[in-house]
Amino acid sequence: MAIKVLIVDDSALMRAMLTEIIGGAPDLEVVGSAPDAIAAREMIKVLNPDVLTLDVEMPKMDGLEFLDRLMKLRPMPVVMISSLTARGSEVTLKALELGAVDFVAKPRAESAALLQCYADEIRDKIRAARGARLGRRSATASAAPSAEVPLAGVSARLLNDRLIAIGASTGGTEAIKDVLVRLPTQVPGIVMVQHMPETFTPSFAKRLDSLAAIRVVEAQGGERIQPGHAYLAPGHSHLLVKRSGGGWVTELSKAEPVNRHRPAVDVLFRSVAQEVGKSAIGVILTGMGKDGADGMLAMRQAGAWNIGQDQDSCVVYGMPREAAQVGALDEVAPLNTVAARILARFK
Repeated sequence: MAIKVLIVDDSALMRAMLTEIIGGAPDLEVVGSAPDAIAAREMIKVLNPDVLTLDVEMPKMDGLEFLDRLMKLRPMPVVMISSLTARGSEVTLKALELGAVDFVAKPRAESAALLQCYADEIRDKIRAARGARLGRRSATASAAPSAEVPLAGVSARLLNDRLIAIGASTGGTEAIKDVLVRLPTQVPGIVMVQHMPETFTPSFAKRLDSLAAIRVVEAQGGERIQPGHAYLAPGHSHLLVKRSGGGWVTELSKAEPVNRHRPAVDVLFRSVAQEVGKSAIGVILTGMGKDGADGMLAMRQAGAWNIGQDQDSCVVYGMPREAAQVGALDEVAPLNTVAARILARFK
């Protein structure tokens, strides 16, 4: 049976384009389109859609207010349609916190190739949303880390000699937040890939930095990876690590997308396997697709210890499942215990 989709967008052009894109897939059916949240509310009652696409900024009632009410009264899978602006990125991150499954940035160009990529992306995200776990995720972890004591006796040398690599996709903005806010400042350097456009990663890094005890920045390339710091891959480049002296530095690459992604988790994990080996800890969190599985297997084969988020706590159990199936994981754990399991490696 086809997945029933309701489109909510104040732009007639966007509604027409989304209708054509979504309706062009045999397993998806557009059951209606609404110009605002008020109309959408009535259409939801009548049409009972499986998935909603929701514009962030609309008249009468903006997307955030509507989403907030929807997730309280009638939770359903929502994919946000976001503008490629700083304001759009901040609002979208809030929408994900309120319970939206994922987002798609509005296309900036109209070439056939780019529009086809956009079509593939939104169709895939609607399919993933249909089976996603729902719920408001703003209270997944306390913003005040309580883990300062467990690593108080760990030597600075050990912290400098280890590295943590994290990969995530759908649902990952909240999952990464959950892990980072539970970590104390005394942790090894962290490198991270979250699938998102380049206009979103600066806002995401700033948001994480404001919530976590550790320092979180968008990687610029060439930075020495320091304990108590996390480096997020920018949305325009792959992130790699390279050995330099007694530690590691970040490196950015504009190489072709891997698994349809740039940045790709596999690219980061493979570089960690090669440059860090048994001194690394790998973490793979919620996300659709298989990005990261092969790279994580390479990490384990190089002696790293790897953990994956369990199915019950994932928004979309794709990437961790693929990693488990290829034998890349040493441990599987609920999201709210991942940080504790990482810290346990240093006791």
